[in-house]
Amino acid sequence: MIALVDYDAGNVRSVEKAIEHLGEKAVLTRDVSVFREADHIILPGVGAFEDAMGRLDHYGLTEPLREIAAEGRPFMGICLGMQLFFERSEESEHDVEGLSLLPGRLFRFPDTAGYKIPQIGWNALHIRPESKLFAGIPDGTFVYFVHSYYLQAEREEDVAATAEYMIPFHAAVEHGNIFATQFHPEKSGEWGLKILKNFISI
Repeated sequence: MIALVDYDAGNVRSVEKAIEHLGEKAVLTRDVSVFREADHIILPGVGAFEDAMGRLDHYGLTEPLREIAAEGRPFMGICLGMQLFFERSEESEHDVEGLSLLPGRLFRFPDTAGYKIPQIGWNALHIRPESKLFAGIPDGTFVYFVHSYYLQAEREEDVAATAEYMIPFHAAVEHGNIFATQFHPEKSGEWGLKILKNFISI
């Protein structure tokens, strides 16, 4: 069973449908006991960093999610969920701390002639060959992004894939039981489903 974290973030239903398409059971919940029983946990969502951390705090999920991640259960963040795995974001007006599961920060794309913010659309991945999340995924595979802020992970060894939009940025990470993508695998066609299947198989 895959538990999806319910914190009133958008885009959760599409992740749930993708998992069900793969023949797995997905449960949308904010019940900590369900997270502790789940085989895998996914933190999906779109929205603003500070607001999202506020909702996790409101529902009493911040510390339990940190504890569950530390216990070694496979845990994946998608889009906003990936950003929340890190320490800080320029999007936050009050310097709110993220879940801090991995060291790194989020920065706003610079205003650049010929580029729109947010980036909305398909972009190619440059994949680290030994990545578990991208096993069997060809380098250069296109996936679907919607974001205004990009990740700068502190540790290069945590980076599973990079992409480029104005500047190179970290598009996916993995470290132990922690996996995350800035792009939306659930909206990235057959290769996106393969990425989700890889995670579920871990």
